[in-house]
Amino acid sequence: MAIDKVLVERVFDAPREKVWAAWTEPEQIKQWWGPEGFSAPSIKLDLKVGGKYIYAMQGPPGSEWDKVMYSGGEFKEIVPMEKIVSSDYFCDEHGNKMPPADYGQPEGFPDESDYTVTFEDTGEGKTKVTIVSHLPDDEAIAKAIQDSGAAEGWASSLNKLAGLVE
Repeated sequence: MAIDKVLVERVFDAPREKVWAAWTEPEQIKQWWGPEGFSAPSIKLDLKVGGKYIYAMQGPPGSEWDKVMYSGGEFKEIVPMEKIVSSDYFCDEHGNKMPPADYGQPEGFPDESDYTVTFEDTGEGKTKVTIVSHLPDDEAIAKAIQDSGAAEGWASSLNKLAGLVE
């Protein structure tokens, strides 16, 4: 049985339609994907159940992350304006899975995980986004979230998303 772990919740001062579009349209995703200082040189997605995505992210020039890194996955459930469930894993530019260690992740980092992202209209033109990671046990959660800095990375990315939609 998978243990759910909330990575991050954020309320945006923007209507759900605008936040959903920023989350699902490649040209908008490029503007906010990745932590502060990172860019997204390529975003490809086929937003349908069974469709795949490949997101490229590059760190700040001259940093240890100054390289193109890819993540990919498959969409498992989509409820427009409400929810996206997808798998997520490190991959190459063609979507072929790669070991997390190849991207500098700690030993024991899960090869694949599932995420649920929900979009909730909270009234007054605001939208609450919740990102939940579905991992098999507490050790996997620690490796994927605490040890890798994923929660901080998401929070930083969502700061950029706020700048786009608010």
